[in-house]
Amino acid sequence: MIDYIFSNDFFRNIDAMIYTCGYESCTPGHSYGPILRNGYLIHYVLNGTGIYKTRGKLFRLKKGDAFLICPDELIYYEADMYSPWTYTWIGMQGIKIKGYLQRTSLFENLVVHYGDDQQLKLCHEKMAEADKLPKNRDLMLNRILYEYLFLLTCKFPSEQDTTNEKKSNYVEEALQFIEEHYCDPITVQDVADHLNLNRSYLHRIFKSFTNVSIQSYLLDYRIRQACILLKDTEMSIHVISRSVSYADPLYFSRLFHQKMGMTPSNYRKKNQKKEC
Repeated sequence: MIDYIFSNDFFRNIDAMIYTCGYESCTPGHSYGPILRNGYLIHYVLNGTGIYKTRGKLFRLKKGDAFLICPDELIYYEADMYSPWTYTWIGMQGIKIKGYLQRTSLFENLVVHYGDDQQLKLCHEKMAEADKLPKNRDLMLNRILYEYLFLLTCKFPSEQDTTNEKKSNYVEEALQFIEEHYCDPITVQDVADHLNLNRSYLHRIFKSFTNVSIQSYLLDYRIRQACILLKDTEMSIHVISRSVSYADPLYFSRLFHQKMGMTPSNYRKKNQKKEC
């Protein structure tokens, strides 16, 4: 029986966000899968027992355990027949989530034990409360998400060497540079030069952490900012084009149409009162 569940609009935040959470008291033998998921989910067992299968491994879980589901990995989990579990879950998406989770041992081990850690438990409870907010729910959910990720990194730090952390820092710096300079005509080479890294090396680590190339991310980021300007302002297409680094508004319009399936003008008419 599902006591509560909600889902969120992924496109509100391309960096990191909670896209779903819920609470479920399972019936004996209740199962889910085999299936692939498209985001990261962490389930926390409140009571009872069950099993979790993925990557050719079988985990037997009990009260206080938490398990990680990774995107595009085949998973299966099932409640015990005699002591079915009750759990709560948090689903996360966004370009930075993988890097954040890699700072924890959960990413490699897939299972951790919260024990009596009340702060981690409270984060799960806060999700349900935040869902009831009449305004600014997304801001509260993201605040809880970052608190939750911080607590995970403190309680379950990664057992790997510092190599991954160094690579993650490079990716963070690249993302920050793009966010600060997307309105300028920067290129992938400019990002690499800023970090004093070889362009090919930066491309490899960026894609390994985010699953997209820097070029694709830069284009998507600029188009996203253009969507916001089209929706929230009365600025002309020409001004918006230059505001996201494209001096030629015709070229900008072609790129926009390729990504969004419509012209900037049509997008504005259709979405002026909607979120991008």
